[in-house]
Amino acid sequence: MTLESTALPVDEPQENTESDLSLVKRAQDQDASAYDELIRRYQQRIYATLYHMTSNHEDANDLTQETFIKGYRALKGFKGDSSFYTWIYRIGVNKTINFLKQRKNRTQMSLNDVDYKIEHDPDLVALISERTPRRDLNLAELQEKLNAGLLKLSEHHRMVVTLHDIQGLSHEEIGKIMNCNVGTVRSRLFYARQQLQGFLADYLK
Repeated sequence: MTLESTALPVDEPQENTESDLSLVKRAQDQDASAYDELIRRYQQRIYATLYHMTSNHEDANDLTQETFIKGYRALKGFKGDSSFYTWIYRIGVNKTINFLKQRKNRTQMSLNDVDYKIEHDPDLVALISERTPRRDLNLAELQEKLNAGLLKLSEHHRMVVTLHDIQGLSHEEIGKIMNCNVGTVRSRLFYARQQLQGFLADYLK
């Protein structure tokens, strides 16, 4: 099992067309190269999610590695009820939520690390374009406010925004990852967006 540094995520061409399930079965039979391929396929996507949750490259890198290590140790218990991707995502999400609960001093996100999709969330775009005459908003200031707003959300609400608006996962996929129903995902996403709008309200008047 090989874990590479994820400090600078890059997309790599996926030449291996073997299915995830086949790789899992091989890995369960002690074929380490099969698990290496699963890591290669999903390491960067897991890292990106955990980085948006922690706002810290080192923490995200450590948590990503811990996620795949725990996944390898628990692989015998994988029954194929969900995809391997969803299964390993859930491990990463749970580890990160626990980490955030234990972390007392939170670091501020870099302005350059605000995700494009968050900046252009339909609700926020509507708020800016329809409810304020200030068309010349300073983007850097807006990014800073968005950063601060995201850090004020609870771990679960920040996670659902990250998975939906940043990673582009569906409500159904998020429900499987966070072990809740679609209705709960929708309500959490709605609440999180309302909170973000509230954090920005004074700034956008």
